[in-house]
Amino acid sequence: MSTLEIKDLYASVETKEGRKQILKGANLVVNSNETHAIMGPNGSGKSTLAYTLAGHPKYIVDSGQALLDGKDLLTMTPDERARTGLFLAMQYPVEVPGVSMTNFLRTSKTEVDGKAPALRQWSKELNSAMKRLRMDAKFASRSVNEGFSGGEKKRAEVLQLELLKPKFAVLDETDSGLDVDALRIVSEGVNRAKENTGLGLLLITHYTRILKYIKPDVVHVFAGGKFVKTGGPELADELEATGYDQYLPEGANSESALA
Repeated sequence: MSTLEIKDLYASVETKEGRKQILKGANLVVNSNETHAIMGPNGSGKSTLAYTLAGHPKYIVDSGQALLDGKDLLTMTPDERARTGLFLAMQYPVEVPGVSMTNFLRTSKTEVDGKAPALRQWSKELNSAMKRLRMDAKFASRSVNEGFSGGEKKRAEVLQLELLKPKFAVLDETDSGLDVDALRIVSEGVNRAKENTGLGLLLITHYTRILKYIKPDVVHVFAGGKFVKTGGPELADELEATGYDQYLPEGANSESALA
């Protein structure tokens, strides 16, 4: 069993008005084969948490730790974090013109595992994973995410998840922009990855609809840069019914919090 432990994490970002602290003492423990849903109002710092864990240079760690099996991810470069077992499915996957999906995926697998996969076995795994995600074989030769629809980009993220087999994955609003069929296919891919590897999941979402396909063990409310409430799956239903008003600063409202 592996463990991801976030301990008293504070992080900031540089803005035009100066340095602004976003994360303000986040604490969380996730074990292998657990799914933790993270919900909260817009601007609460959920994506900042995801990108800080992954090592995005925009976010500056002020203090705290993020330990994966006792190793502090925050002292590592992003590629070292990936090799240690952390994966981020981005909310807005970027396009990489000129780099084919095939080359990108095989190079990523080689870097994460420390050795290149056998070509014949790799081709078999790639083709099988693409079929399960209802991805046309032509996608393998296309540039990474270039010209992909929103749903295709999210399927490509889950394709990486299935092939790279990390210990922990942070899914940053993977459900955004997906229609019902794409949501089901993407969710099935995430569930397969968890079932096959014992993956630990941090699932950032505004909605309960993805939680009907990916069942959470724990639901957290994230507001003001930290976790403010934790409960079972029923907490997600409560949030959808009542919104986030009680977790917002005085005078604010949650009209856009569930958008």
